[in-house]
Amino acid sequence: MNALSSRPAASANRPNHLHAVPSLREHQAARAAHPANGRPVNDSSTASAAPLRPGTEPRGFALYVGLDEASAAADGVSLNVLVDALRRTVAELSPRAETYAAVALAPQASGGRDIDVVRLALKEPGAVARVKSSVPAPSADTGVTVDISRKRVTIDGENASLTYKEFELLQYLVLREGRTIERTELVDSLWQAGEEGAPGERTIDVHVRRLRAKLGRYEDIVRTVRGIGYRFDRHADVTIRYGAGAPSPDRF
Repeated sequence: MNALSSRPAASANRPNHLHAVPSLREHQAARAAHPANGRPVNDSSTASAAPLRPGTEPRGFALYVGLDEASAAADGVSLNVLVDALRRTVAELSPRAETYAAVALAPQASGGRDIDVVRLALKEPGAVARVKSSVPAPSADTGVTVDISRKRVTIDGENASLTYKEFELLQYLVLREGRTIERTELVDSLWQAGEEGAPGERTIDVHVRRLRAKLGRYEDIVRTVRGIGYRFDRHADVTIRYGAGAPSPDRF
């Protein structure tokens, strides 16, 4: 909306529903003078005034209106008509005031109270804080835990059904974290020469693919380095437990 500083002064014949509301400081002074009920008898405002923070001053206010187009039409108005009426009211009460209007959009059939949707869509601090506080904290069981000493991997608190070779493959990469391991090194280190079922340099990819499938949404901790081999990439939700007697990564 355009600034309203150029609007004419309010008419002396002001509509009966328009009346000046005490300033924030007047409101606080009146509340202090009426400790019994906390609100002066001549104050018809419905919003409670919060104490001013040191070094701050009121510079305006926001009025959130929860109403969809269908409900407005049922009342014989539209959102545009209401916005214009509010602008005119503000201009009559205070010609120097500037106004700005924004429409809150939400997906169709998203549900919820209109006023709550509007406050959240327009980032009203109280509404945003309430939504954040309602989001459950992440469980301590989320993520991947690689227990070297027990030769066990848990994913989101559940044991991963890795075969012996799949765990050996993952452990080999974990103990050499940050280093790219060539395919030939993986084959030579994890399978003995002539061992039945030993993969070739290219078929090691099949074993890695099976391991990744069992890691689920954490499969990218085993990273492919094109043309070379594989690397273990630790994420914030990955825990490595070595335990007593487990191989130390300092050796590799």
